Amino acid sequence: MNFAASASTSATWEEAAATVLRKTRNLGADEPAELVWERLTRTTPDGIGIRPLGVPGDIDEVPSSRRNLARLGQWDVRVPTSGGTEALDELETGASSLWLTVPEGAKVGHFDSVLDGVLIDLAPIILDAPADPVAAAQVFCAWLGAQDLPAAEGTNLGLDPIGRAISAGSIDTEIPSEVALIADLARATGVLGFVVDATGIHDQGASDAQELGYSLAVGVAYLRLLTDTGLSVDEACGLLEFRYSATDEQFITMAKFRAARQLWARVLEICNSGSDALSQRQHAVTSRPMMTCYDPWVNMLRTTVAAFAAGTGGADAITVLPLDSALGEPGEFGRRIARNTSSLLIEESHVAKVADPAGGSYAVERLTGELAQAAWTEFGLIEEAGGVLAAFGDSSADPSDSSPDPSDSSTGAWARIWEVADRRDAEIATRQRPITGVSEFPNPRELLPEREPHAEGTWDVVSYAAGFEELRDLPHGLVYLATMGSLAEHTARAGFATNLFGAAGIEVGSSGPLLDTNEVMSAYEGQPVVCLVGNDAAYADWGAELIAALRSAGARHLILMGKPRELAVDDSFALGDDALAFLTRTREAIG
Repeated sequence: MNFAASASTSATWEEAAATVLRKTRNLGADEPAELVWERLTRTTPDGIGIRPLGVPGDIDEVPSSRRNLARLGQWDVRVPTSGGTEALDELETGASSLWLTVPEGAKVGHFDSVLDGVLIDLAPIILDAPADPVAAAQVFCAWLGAQDLPAAEGTNLGLDPIGRAISAGSIDTEIPSEVALIADLARATGVLGFVVDATGIHDQGASDAQELGYSLAVGVAYLRLLTDTGLSVDEACGLLEFRYSATDEQFITMAKFRAARQLWARVLEICNSGSDALSQRQHAVTSRPMMTCYDPWVNMLRTTVAAFAAGTGGADAITVLPLDSALGEPGEFGRRIARNTSSLLIEESHVAKVADPAGGSYAVERLTGELAQAAWTEFGLIEEAGGVLAAFGDSSADPSDSSPDPSDSSTGAWARIWEVADRRDAEIATRQRPITGVSEFPNPRELLPEREPHAEGTWDVVSYAAGFEELRDLPHGLVYLATMGSLAEHTARAGFATNLFGAAGIEVGSSGPLLDTNEVMSAYEGQPVVCLVGNDAAYADWGAELIAALRSAGARHLILMGKPRELAVDDSFALGDDALAFLTRTREAIG
């Protein structure tokens, strides 16, 4: 496409988009069409604009080298499991590797039991031993040494001592010796040794750039520790795997995995890596905080988009969390759907047929570049603070009762994350960032599946939907809708109110079109909380009269949908207001 054709096409699109926005009053009649870019651009928590359309001007040039940009072939379908018959079922029905939970005090015989029948030369095993990861790695290596089969490529002892120290809120002085020990074990056994797990920082509320910057800082810290033991940069890099969260925000998630590879390639270049073939090994896990307890079936949609984005972004392995994970221990149905999500994307949608399918896309290349720049800046701030352990050394601080200074090396990194988390919470509360099935389109009377609770410490994640779900956990409430005027006059605000109240588990009762105060009062049955829904003309004509009549009849909390202007109501709600705060007040009024 030549420049003239491109410019003509962009101008044509601008005019068409402007026509639609003017009809919806999102663009003034006298405002220029060029403003459609601003009005249709959504901003990520990192301040990166996701524009409505990719155009040639978004990037100077498509990167000529594809080094470290994508995996070749299908991704590894990795499932969390405790082993045993469950692990065999997972492998026989779509899984290709096991993310194995190891209990405290496990002996060699434990692996004989939980991996009985598993072909360890075909299925990589990735350890997850939160209680005592070093002991678990030693026992596992001893068990591997006694087997007739070599461990499959990608098998990982799964240690992240730096991440563990940050999570515990204290710098562990044993980290260097632990890293050296695990490196020796891994090399002797022919497996990977370490996971740079950035999902923990994501679970705390970090943005995509913060997650990437943190992972770079941790990865560099491991390179320093490993090269101090005598390994080369390439040998040290070969022991690492990186774990990132994948969310249902498709394009920025695609860009995140692509940017992660580019960033790590730059780190290796600076470290004078001797190999152009080294690539960042990536494990994607669908985001835990994006999962909801209410309407958990929507989690299938969220995780499908997340898996698609991670896969097309080039992740080597993907773990799709079961749809019922937030409710407790997932059931067989949830685990099966999670496996099938990757299988359908790979085998039926053929998503994995092309390496780096987003490569050359103006929009995705632009997002990748801007996200990489933001992440590199975050990485620089962490390094300036003295490295990742110094920057995150005070992880036990509580953002609710402290005001950390972002320039303070001991709290600055956390302060930046809490700032992003607060901003995200505000967007969720005002429904600028809607959560389907919870803050939007809820079903107040839904029956949730019953699940066994998670083992202590295995799901310590605060959902993005937590504020609304806490209101849903309360007993059902009732608000009476005083529907003012004909169906055409009140239906829009009545539907809006029904959806809004449902987000707090509040049901509504109404009596259909009520054309004047007398009709409303004839239908009113003394409910203490009443919400007026009608158009602005009805509010102006007989709103004050109705409010007085309702108060005389015993209504003690009157709400109005829309702007109350001069009407003496107790509360009101209009589009863009803080829905969570409003619903909390309404719950208090209901009692």
